[in-house]
Amino acid sequence: MKDHFDLTDFEFEQKFETSSLDAGLFSHEAHLRLAWIHITKYGIDKALENIQLQLKAYVKHLGAASKYNKTVTIAAVKAVYHFILKSKSDNFQDFIVEFPRLKNNLKGLMDSHYGIDIFNSEAAKKEYLRPDLLPFD
Repeated sequence: MKDHFDLTDFEFEQKFETSSLDAGLFSHEAHLRLAWIHITKYGIDKALENIQLQLKAYVKHLGAASKYNKTVTIAAVKAVYHFILKSKSDNFQDFIVEFPRLKNNLKGLMDSHYGIDIFNSEAAKKEYLRPDLLPFD
C-alpha cells in the first residue's frame, strides 16, 4: 500500500483507531482526511474528542508521544470544520481539491489565527491555546 487513499474511509478510520495504520501512510493530508471523516460522520464536538484520544494513542503506539500537539490538533480540526461548512464536496478527495490551502499552507492559515508559532510552542503541545488574532468560532 502506497497511499492512504488506497483505503476506504471506513478502513482508514478503523486502522487509525486501532493504531494499525502504517506510519508511512499518515501524512499531513491523512491527518486532514481523518478530521474530515470524523467531522462528517460524528459532528464537530465528537470529532474533536475522538481525534485527540486516537491521535494520542497512535503517537504513543509509535513511540512518538512527544510529537503530539494539542493546540495544532484542535486548531486543524476546527479549520477543516470551517471549510466543510463552505464545501460542496461529498468526499475528502474533492474537498481537499476545493480547499488546497489546508494541505498546502496549514501553517500560513494558522498564522492568521495565532500570533505565536503553535507548531513549536511547548505550551501549545500540552494545552489548547485559543487563537489570539482570529477566533475559529
